[in-house]
Order: sequence, then C-alpha cells, then structure tokens
Amino acid sequence: MWFNINFEKLVLLLTPTFLRKKGLIAYLNSLVLPISNLHYQWKVKRLSDWYKLKHTGQVCYLRKVLNDNLDPSLRRIYIDEGNSFRRKYIYTRAEKKPVFLGKMFIYQNAEYLNTGADFNVYVPSEIINQSKHQLDALIVFYKLASKRYKIYPI
Repeated sequence: MWFNINFEKLVLLLTPTFLRKKGLIAYLNSLVLPISNLHYQWKVKRLSDWYKLKHTGQVCYLRKVLNDNLDPSLRRIYIDEGNSFRRKYIYTRAEKKPVFLGKMFIYQNAEYLNTGADFNVYVPSEIINQSKHQLDALIVFYKLASKRYKIYPI
C-alpha cells in the first residue's frame, strides 16, 4: 500500500552512494526517527478507525466487539432481546370488573413496555467488577441512539 513506508530504506536509497557511510546513515536515521514514530502512530490510529467502522450496532458485531475488548480468550459475553411485558390493569370496585386476574407476574418497572431495555447484555461478574466503565462506553459507542440496554451478571 502507499502508506507502508520503510524510512530506513528510504534514507539509504536517497543518500548518494559516495556518502553512504555508517556514521552518516545512522545520523540521517536519527533525524528521520520522529517522522517514523509519527507514521507508526498514524498507522495504529488508522487500524483502530477501520475496526470501529467495520463494526456496527447489530447484535453480532456488538457481541464481537465486547468479546474482543473485554473477554478475548473465553468469549463469554452474549446479548439477548430485552424483556418487554405488557402492563396489567387492576380494576377498582367501582368499575365492577372481574376480580380474578389469572396467573400474574410482577416485574421490575424497567421491564415493562416503553420503559424497559431493548436488549440485555450478559457479562461475567468479574468483568463487570474490573471494567464496568469500559463496558458501558463500548455499548454506548456502538448501539443505536434510540436503543436502551441493561447489563446482567452471569
């Protein structure tokens, strides 16, 4: 590629043959070293930007990013759909509706429709304890703006 530059080789090739002595080549390489370091930093930044551009907020990519960054060897992080339960209305005596409601479960307030999480992230508890902020930052960076999430320890 056009951006893969070997600065030591470039210095050697651009130096006239009658000036190619060890001392002069070492001196010229020391002059080029800051540019070489800057070029290396640019290549690392370019690779990280390509990684960020390749991965989107889709579940498969988000799971891959979380596992790559937080659990690269065991890959135990997974994502599931959020719980969205419908609210059940309990009637008053004045409304004269049936008292029997059938089997009814009581959920947390965040688990009902329009207030719950759109997806759940299941993460091992040691990862949550070690890098909770990094986990939140990665999810917020990659998820869609309208999506809400909840983190559960495994």
